[in-house]
Amino acid sequence: MHRLPTAVVAGASLVLGFAAARITDNPATGAVVVLAGVGWCLAREARRTMWQRLAVVVGVGAGCFVLAHALAGYLTPWGAVAVAALVLGAVTWWLVDEPRRRRRREGRAADTAAASPR
Repeated sequence: MHRLPTAVVAGASLVLGFAAARITDNPATGAVVVLAGVGWCLAREARRTMWQRLAVVVGVGAGCFVLAHALAGYLTPWGAVAVAALVLGAVTWWLVDEPRRRRRREGRAADTAAASPR
C-alpha cells in the first residue's frame, strides 16, 4: 500500500483548520488543527528530509495562512483557503515528496541494473 504524501496532509491541514474555525466560530480551534497538521508533517519528515527544506515548507505554510486571509477579500473565504492549500501542497510535494520519490525510483533502477546479467 502506498503511503499518503505529506503534501496532502499539509494542504488538508489548512482546509480542516479553516473548517474547524468556521464550525466552532472560534479561530483558536482552527489554529490548533493547523498546528497539529504542522506537527504531524514535521514529525513524519524529520528523519527523512533535510531541515532546510522543512523550514522552507513551514515558512511557505505561514505565508499561505497569511495569503488566505489576504485573498478572502477578493475571493470567497473557501476559495482563498483552497488557493492557499493548493500552493502549500504543491510546494510540499516539490520539496519533500518528489525528491524522496525520485531517490527511490533511482535506487530501484540501480538495483535492477546490478541484478541484470551482463
